[in-house]
Amino acid sequence: MDFKTKKDFLSFLSGYLTEDRRKLFDKVIRYRTRHITVVLEDIYQPHNASAVLRSADLTGIQDIHIIENRNRYEVNPEVAMGSSKWLNLIKYNALEDNTPAAYEALHKAGYRIVATTPHTKDQTLDEIPIDGKMALVFGTEMKGLSDTAIAHADEYLRIPMYGFTESYNISVSAALTLFTLTGKLRKSSIPWHLNKEEQLDTLIEWAKRTLKYAELFEKEFLQKRKIGQ
Repeated sequence: MDFKTKKDFLSFLSGYLTEDRRKLFDKVIRYRTRHITVVLEDIYQPHNASAVLRSADLTGIQDIHIIENRNRYEVNPEVAMGSSKWLNLIKYNALEDNTPAAYEALHKAGYRIVATTPHTKDQTLDEIPIDGKMALVFGTEMKGLSDTAIAHADEYLRIPMYGFTESYNISVSAALTLFTLTGKLRKSSIPWHLNKEEQLDTLIEWAKRTLKYAELFEKEFLQKRKIGQ
């Protein structure tokens, strides 16, 4: 569909949504961003996997890139609280090692890869620049990121720790990172919002995921469009 057709389609779908739902969509879309995206490598515990989605939704992140090498990503609906319904989950699972393919796709999309792991050249949340698009990579609960994920990252991010425990839980690490960096982003002059067509595409997808008979509504719209021509 071209831009005008998409606008007409959204208007058509909106007629089947409640006024409260339409207002909520209009409110939330203003805070959505692709300037920062999240990459999860081999996360396997449903509780933590779902908690990351919930944090991403609440901080305005729209896309989650999921690398499935040894483990399949499973969402716990009670923890996710429906957040996966409003996010785009992009999975990489065609190969034995899918991390290089994910990195290549993200680089092509203009992202720099930021591995969340202590490193000799790491930066803290206060230090890392946010002017360019960044893909934040989080690893498994027990082993962290793979050697491949670390070796091919462009930058490294560390959350300072002042206690005896070795590291933050991944869901806590993701929440702290996303809350801090999206907060800095919203206070900046960086053009971090979704562009108009991205907003339109996202609103259409949200409406389709909300409506029980979305496929039938789309067929009805296209048929009317065809007759009108």
